[in-house]
Amino acid sequence: MSLNSVSEVDKSVKIRNIIISVSDKTNLDYFTQKLIQINPDIKIFSTGGTYKFLAALDGIIEGKNLISISDYTKQPEMQGGLVKTLDFRIYIGILSEKYNLEHKKDIERVSAIEFDMIVVNLYPFGNVIQKDGITLEEARSNIDIGGPCMLRASAKNFHRVASVCDPALYEGIIKEMEENSGQLSLETRFKLACATFDHTSSYDTTISKYLNSVDANKLEKLYNIH
Repeated sequence: MSLNSVSEVDKSVKIRNIIISVSDKTNLDYFTQKLIQINPDIKIFSTGGTYKFLAALDGIIEGKNLISISDYTKQPEMQGGLVKTLDFRIYIGILSEKYNLEHKKDIERVSAIEFDMIVVNLYPFGNVIQKDGITLEEARSNIDIGGPCMLRASAKNFHRVASVCDPALYEGIIKEMEENSGQLSLETRFKLACATFDHTSSYDTTISKYLNSVDANKLEKLYNIH
């Protein structure tokens, strides 16, 4: 199997289709409402609690600006929210390369949407494990799977996708989009990718350190063993 090598890249990308699925909703109202002011036709695909939060905001119209990811994937969320975004039509829409004709065929084959921006922050694993009396099971349940996958995919494809992992980035993104007709530059997309890989690396390191601090010989005392 040969790995893809991209040679053609757009200097600026207009943001039209976004996935937003966040644990930390700080300034999310400001960010999404500004995005819609910049591009009234923008479409935001979202999940669970994030969807409910966005649906309650002024200026956001369900079905026009806001779409449930479950409606897009035609799959309900798994109980407990364990699987929401791990879907082929989502990842083909994140990882497809604009000037790759075979990717275009794949997009058309499954009627996928090409996503231009992924806005995700992760379950607060680091904060959870700081609580007194935290159990292994409480910690384990706060290990985010879908979030890091989407962030890593969008960061890998910085050629045409903006990967947004931190609310602190919102203001700068909005400023650039306001000044550039709703577009983000290649330089900005690359810097966002770097921030994402720093973030996911730190997240995985925190999980690894915690799990390695657990005495594996005591696991059978923590569960009902069959």
